Amino acid sequence: MVSSGSRLPLSMLLQTKETTDEEPRKASREDWRKAKELEEARKAGNAPAAVDEEGRDINPHIPQYISSAPWYYNTAGPTLKHQRPQDDKEHRSGIDEWYKRGVDTSKPLVTKYRKGACENCGAMTHKRVDCMERPRKVGAKFSAKQIAHDEFIQPTIVSDYDGKRDRWAGYDPANHREIVEEYLKIEQAKRELRAQKLKENPDLAEDQEEEGDEDRYVDEVDMPGTKVDSKQRITVRNLRIREDTAKYLRNLDPNSAYYDPKTRSMRDNPTPQLNPEETEFAGENFVRYSGDIQKHAQAQLFAWEAYGKGVDVHVLAEPTKLELLQKEYEKKKSQFKDEVKNKVLEQYGGEEHLAVPPKALLLAQTENYVEYSRYGKIIKGQDKPIIRSRYEEDVYLNNHTTVWGSYWSNGCWGYKCCESMIKNSYCVGENGKAATIKPPPTATETSEASATEVDDTTKASPENQAKSTDVESAAKQNQQPAVQGEDEAGSDHSNNSSSESDSEPEDTKRDGKESKKSKKKRKKEKKRQRRREEKKLRKKADSGKDKLQLALEAEEQSQRRAAELLRQDERKRPYNSMYDVKAPTEEEIEAYMMKRRREEDPMLAFMGK
Repeated sequence: MVSSGSRLPLSMLLQTKETTDEEPRKASREDWRKAKELEEARKAGNAPAAVDEEGRDINPHIPQYISSAPWYYNTAGPTLKHQRPQDDKEHRSGIDEWYKRGVDTSKPLVTKYRKGACENCGAMTHKRVDCMERPRKVGAKFSAKQIAHDEFIQPTIVSDYDGKRDRWAGYDPANHREIVEEYLKIEQAKRELRAQKLKENPDLAEDQEEEGDEDRYVDEVDMPGTKVDSKQRITVRNLRIREDTAKYLRNLDPNSAYYDPKTRSMRDNPTPQLNPEETEFAGENFVRYSGDIQKHAQAQLFAWEAYGKGVDVHVLAEPTKLELLQKEYEKKKSQFKDEVKNKVLEQYGGEEHLAVPPKALLLAQTENYVEYSRYGKIIKGQDKPIIRSRYEEDVYLNNHTTVWGSYWSNGCWGYKCCESMIKNSYCVGENGKAATIKPPPTATETSEASATEVDDTTKASPENQAKSTDVESAAKQNQQPAVQGEDEAGSDHSNNSSSESDSEPEDTKRDGKESKKSKKKRKKEKKRQRRREEKKLRKKADSGKDKLQLALEAEEQSQRRAAELLRQDERKRPYNSMYDVKAPTEEEIEAYMMKRRREEDPMLAFMGK
């Protein structure tokens, strides 16, 4: 639907009001009805179509929101010009067009004043009012000397939407060449300085190679194929050159350090068993906790502690203040330690012991060359002597010819040369062996002494041999500490010795009874010996068998026992808490694999037959 009324802007309406001095007439209901009828007649084809300013017919079936022009387009009648491509009559400036700076020195130098030029400097591009030079005492109009060059006539630059917002508009790429040349000069000066230092000190070559390897791939960050995303930043360390060994190939053990394929990171050390000095890659965390990161962590910890004690400081907001506070704190702390140390040295002395020798002497470093084979044997050179003890050896004190601890008797240490049990005593040689103070006899010694006395008495009469065996057995029983204590053994033995001296005629009456008891004991001992021999023979026979056969028999026995337990009631089954748990041997594993039930075996139905 085409709007018949004109949509004039407010400024045009005000102008028409001023010229006509009449209010613009508002469309009445009759006007709206006529416009509606005309529109329906045009759609039906009974009335001619509307014509635009160029004489072209307008389709009456076009909707109103397309045919009506905006108010700022300033249309006087029906039109569709606002829907057609607009011809850009205004010429836009190019990328290379920009304002020229300075003066035009390409023209020849002027020696005479030109009419219409600046009366002060003589340039033709401006007047005396706009001249930027210092006012001359005698202007160029009268002196005709030092006439200035003309400025460039600036072009009229018409930029489009993007040209007005171009941040590099007017930039001369030749200026960047000067920056490149400056950096090249700096690099050349660094190379010359490095070469001069190498001539003076050739040992610095290795250090400079290591420093160069750190930034080896920094220039290749923007190489083709590199993903650059603001949300996911890829650092230089994540990029791996094909010549370098991949992290997941450092250790092929699946139980070693975890490798995350998405981030290409391996935080733990893949080879912890190697020496840290020999490892080429010790994990991402090792790199993360090296360098200035430790200093930053210490500064953060100091900031937290200071804030807890009432000092308002932040590691990111005030780094300089934090660093000064930390330096002052460390200085006062070291001064306080030195004061405490000096007080202790003044009071107790010993300052000479703090003089530490060089590290080369402390670590016993020498220039002796020693070469070892792959099996640990020395091929060339001499092995380092083993340090046996940290104490001084073979030092004899107080006329002794042996050291303390070279003699042992009755649970006491002493000197072997004089058998003295007193440490740091003076040695008197062989004369001191007879005069040494020995400790009182223990319970075992008293029992042994009583047994020897009984043996001496029984040797005189062969009839008392049975008695001696009983006494020996009683003495052996007294020697066992698990059955009786030392005090009980000593008291029993003293009672036996006193009874033997007091009641000798009573022993003769008991000889007959004790001989019968001794015979029974001998028979029991013989039976025990026979049983022991039989057990030994059985063990030898079992060891002669194959280990696999024994494991198969044990597996069959365990299966039978398991079947019996399954047949029993659940409430009547015994507990299994005292079962000895240990790793199975190779024979036991083989027996289990041979005897285990296989459900997929087609001959399983015939196994029990």
